[in-house]
Amino acid sequence: MSFTVAALLIAIPVGSASADPQPSLQDLAKQVEKMHTEIETLTEEYNGQREKLKTAKKAADAAQRTLATSEADLEAKRAEVALLAENAYITGGLNRMLAFATSGDPDSFLDRAATMDVLEQQQGAEVTQVTQAREAAERARSGAQARIEEVQEIVSDLDTKRDKITKLVTKVESNLFRRALGEAGRPGTRAQRVNLPIVGSGKAAQAARWALTQQLKPYVWGAEGPGSYDCSGLVMAAYQKVGISLPHYTGSQWTAGRHISREEMRPGDLVFFYSDLHHVGIYLGGGMMVHAPRTGDVVRIASIANRPFAGAVRIAD
Repeated sequence: MSFTVAALLIAIPVGSASADPQPSLQDLAKQVEKMHTEIETLTEEYNGQREKLKTAKKAADAAQRTLATSEADLEAKRAEVALLAENAYITGGLNRMLAFATSGDPDSFLDRAATMDVLEQQQGAEVTQVTQAREAAERARSGAQARIEEVQEIVSDLDTKRDKITKLVTKVESNLFRRALGEAGRPGTRAQRVNLPIVGSGKAAQAARWALTQQLKPYVWGAEGPGSYDCSGLVMAAYQKVGISLPHYTGSQWTAGRHISREEMRPGDLVFFYSDLHHVGIYLGGGMMVHAPRTGDVVRIASIANRPFAGAVRIAD
């Protein structure tokens, strides 16, 4: 018996000797940086889907209006045919030859007969129009259903992305990661309000000046002001202030103006980062930008040298 117990004690690993090594603070910090990138990427995908949803809803509304018009036209055509059919039944039920033979006024009869021929031709045309109207209504109904299904699919995708972002934000803001980042020495300095002189008098420079007034407001994914922003939300709000409408999505903002070289950049131009364009800021000059960086941070001034530069876009002079 004692031999068996001894063998078991030798075979079973003791204590923490077999436990997986705990990640270092640097590893945890890298995990957080990766999650921040995921949050920002998902956020811009979410913003893109919201823009797509606006378009899809407009298309769905237009399809419903077309359907209502088509169905009303169909009912009107049906009513016309029913009236013609009723008239033909009333006036065309007697034998025309008998009516002609017994008529004391053959000329009058011939006039009525000619009228009946016209009515029959008209009825045939109306029947054709009813058929065409029915086909148009069916196409409209099919189109409306397709648009509704598109909206439902986008809404479902939005819900999925929202859930993923919420979970990532909760994780990245957990005590574990917050403490690990603090102990590891999170890069960057405490945000402070900085007043920079912005060169220029055009709308781009005005947008940049307004964006500076939003410093220290928190980053919140999907937000477009006035109390909080994400990166493309800040850009949208700044240009909205100077009368230029931009979509709340980096992908659309990338195509909203003229692409310029890094050497051409001036205050108010949009600066994009990463290969998938998931981050955008407003250039201020001197290699600096104002932007809404990420969850847990605030609108602040930063160097454009600290991120992988993807390109610049001029929205206005």
